[in-house]
Amino acid sequence: MQTACQAVQHQRGRRQYNKLRNLVKDARNDCILFANEFQQYCYLPRERGESMEKWQTRSIYNAAVWYYNHCLGQLPVVMVTEDEDGIREYGGETEGVFVISFKNYLDNFWPDLKAVHELFDSILQSRRERESESQEKNGKEYSEHLPVEVLEAGIKSGRYIQGVLNVNKHRAQIEAFVRLQGASSKETDLQSDILIHGTKARNRAIHGDVVAVELLLQNEWKGRTAALCENDTEEKAPGETSSEPMPTGRVVGIIQKNWRDYVVTFPSMEESQSQGKNAQKILVTPWDYRIPKIRISTQQAEALQNCRVVVRIDSWESTSVYPNGHFVRVLGRIGDLEGETAAILVENGISVAPFSEAQMCEMPFSTPENPWKVNPEEELKRIDLRDTHLVFSIDPKGCEDVDDALSIRELANGNLELGVHIADVTHFVAVNSYTDIEARARATTYYLADRRYDMLPSILSADLCSLLSRVDRYAVSVMWELDKNSYEILRVWYNRTIIQSSYKLVYEVAQGLLDGDLSVVDDILELKELDERTRQQKLEVLVWAIGKLTDVARHVRAKRDSCGALELEGVEVRVQLDDKKNIHDLIPKQPLEVHETVAECMILANHWVAKMIWENFPHHALLRRHPPPRQEFFAELRECASAKGFSIDTRSNKALADSLDKAEDPLDPIVNKLLRSMATQAMSNALYFSSGSCPEEEFHHYGLALDKYTHFTSPIRRYADIVVHRLLMVATLKDTEVNATVNLFSNKDLEELCRHINNRNRAAQHVQKQSTELFQCMYFKEKVPETDERCTADGVVYSIRTNGVLVFVPRYGIKGAAYLKNKEGLVISFQSDGSCMWKPGSLLHCQNRIISTTADGEFVTLSLFDHITVKISVQTSHCHPATIKLEIISNTPYKREATELYQKNSHIMKTDLIKEVTRSAEEAQLAQEKNTVQVIQEEYQEYCQTKGVNLYQLLEEIKELALLDVSADNHT
Repeated sequence: MQTACQAVQHQRGRRQYNKLRNLVKDARNDCILFANEFQQYCYLPRERGESMEKWQTRSIYNAAVWYYNHCLGQLPVVMVTEDEDGIREYGGETEGVFVISFKNYLDNFWPDLKAVHELFDSILQSRRERESESQEKNGKEYSEHLPVEVLEAGIKSGRYIQGVLNVNKHRAQIEAFVRLQGASSKETDLQSDILIHGTKARNRAIHGDVVAVELLLQNEWKGRTAALCENDTEEKAPGETSSEPMPTGRVVGIIQKNWRDYVVTFPSMEESQSQGKNAQKILVTPWDYRIPKIRISTQQAEALQNCRVVVRIDSWESTSVYPNGHFVRVLGRIGDLEGETAAILVENGISVAPFSEAQMCEMPFSTPENPWKVNPEEELKRIDLRDTHLVFSIDPKGCEDVDDALSIRELANGNLELGVHIADVTHFVAVNSYTDIEARARATTYYLADRRYDMLPSILSADLCSLLSRVDRYAVSVMWELDKNSYEILRVWYNRTIIQSSYKLVYEVAQGLLDGDLSVVDDILELKELDERTRQQKLEVLVWAIGKLTDVARHVRAKRDSCGALELEGVEVRVQLDDKKNIHDLIPKQPLEVHETVAECMILANHWVAKMIWENFPHHALLRRHPPPRQEFFAELRECASAKGFSIDTRSNKALADSLDKAEDPLDPIVNKLLRSMATQAMSNALYFSSGSCPEEEFHHYGLALDKYTHFTSPIRRYADIVVHRLLMVATLKDTEVNATVNLFSNKDLEELCRHINNRNRAAQHVQKQSTELFQCMYFKEKVPETDERCTADGVVYSIRTNGVLVFVPRYGIKGAAYLKNKEGLVISFQSDGSCMWKPGSLLHCQNRIISTTADGEFVTLSLFDHITVKISVQTSHCHPATIKLEIISNTPYKREATELYQKNSHIMKTDLIKEVTRSAEEAQLAQEKNTVQVIQEEYQEYCQTKGVNLYQLLEEIKELALLDVSADNHT
């Protein structure tokens, strides 16, 4: 009821009110909000002297009685309240209207829901203890937060600064940073984040909260700690140095608490013995280092010691060192794959419940015996390309959700016609249907190392919307006529079509055909049943199409390069499991030129669709922008490049791209890869937005060097693409049926949806990254570092700290810390054979190198980009996720791996070694087009590399792992 919702706002605040309203509005919950205060017979005026709570209880009860009578007494009405006076007064007043407490409601209506009863008891106990504690304690551990109206006035006047709190997970006890947002970021002269030093200055704010900060006097500013740190329990060691002082402040209030479910671990038996066997209050340790310990009440501490558990925070009073919370549920055992995966999902707010019966009832009927067929009426509304176009898809091996297919043909006038054909998901997913609402909530398909959780039911994602070969499918097609010589676009059109893909190719086969390797023909299933002559004819047409597509893609890429398109660095590692789901190997992604061919076609389609929907809906088109990065984030990149004598110009994307292309060390190709990786880490996140929410000059996509961009090409796995498809259909087809059924989002609603999708995309990035890290740890955990040669690898120093170095391991795509000073205070010393020992001594940290000097005068220097040998092991933790540990065992390169990495045949390395990604300048390749295949083969033989990936692949094929928000994961 309306009054009940307003009671939540009055008693619990606007955030809880908004959560309740969103639950009510969600059609999956089958709720209706009854505006009882605007109904003639339900409205009751508030009496003189009557408290707000009493009036709200009376109003709700009166509306419940009216509704019972409105239903002619055929339907009993239950009013649940914690107002004991209201229960006594109204409990027996009207037959058929039950006024009971929540506990009685659970006991009488849901007696078998054991987990719900336990959750309710946990919340009740937490509330009682909080009330008791607040009465007993008078001393304050923290300052009181300022009232909201004071904070708002202070932010408006510039006294306080608003931003999001980001805790450094490597030094969670002492370092957090506030990144400016909203008006604060535009109206302040600050050029960097604000350091919040220590938990007292953090004043009960939790990672992710929106806070108000007061700057300290400049003589009180502190610097970021420059030393490596294994975990958050280590305080700053004596003699540690800090970077230059930076703006430092303290939290004076919390504007928005972004509390969520937290995965925690109970203390071990030894740690909890002092509290007694039946101890009520337990301090649990969150899985995420950035979250403080949480005090909960439970008698199950001993039974749950080896489990991952979910808790929620209820409050954090100024009198309490730790926040108070309550137990929610058990996820699984520590170290168990399913339990650890569940923990990753909860930490990222991802719900993976099966699709409901209501959603599945909306699905079309299709079985192997009676497969889905094209509707004759729908056929008349679409352009039929089945007999006129050679359509084919190129995807990773094992791909089921084939979003896109390509076509290219020669027209009668000699020009070319390029086609990008995208699955028409919106034909099967009606606006505001149960499936649409669920897809909107999920926003994306979540890819983990060993599994995926689909945005749409599998009958759509893997069947009816998947552009498989030899079956009819509905598509939305973008077609261009290109000049036969210059490949310039002459005209473009958009249509709903019917296609039948002729081939479902995998990248390796398509690359083989492009390179002239006909041995891959046996892997093309669609050609196997044909006679030799027909096969040869079809093969020639297919080879021509792939070659011509690649030529066009090179031309399109060259145009974007000339505008400053960036070539960044990212490594994707795929987990290979055996039949028993055991980890067999960590397999790198093989970079191929056809990756870029497909990517360029998709970028082209996304760009043209963005222009079309913006022209038709300038105030509420869903677009995607990539803001320019903040210049201070390039500091480390510039410093590292200067160590090799390179100068990196970061004033524009064009200048950055040109600088990175020139920063090539002919003796060590990994130098360029690491510099590109650092540039990647400095990037901002690409974001969805509504075109009416910001000026046109901010639409630009920095990485792709395009003035307008959106996502159109993957509607099976991205909800943003579904919205774009609907906009495009209205914009181009002027279809009356579409116009009648599509409820286009207003600018405000679309901007809210974009925020939700952006949030879910970040969660998808994080969950994939953490899942890959989990499997990397599981892979090495099963091995003995001292005897297993797979645990020894070549590493490259890419950053210097005061007590160690950061190392990149090309073999596995791992980055991690390697210490030069151990916990006993001994420093590393290298022997004449390259092996190392720990001896008394000291470290001297310089800008581009670190010098380890022993007490007897021996010294050794490690510089940026030095190759060393490291031993890989796993550092396990009872409370936190396991991490990879790197230990330097020699200051010389790992000879065996160096030989394999750069000389092994590519087909062997594909399943065994990480392929490092580089590329030469696109202009040079265009100038040598006739020799392209030969050039690529020569580069590959020399460096074991092919032409590198572009930013689109980083964004789309590896789920933007390379563009993670650096604020969410501060570096060591």
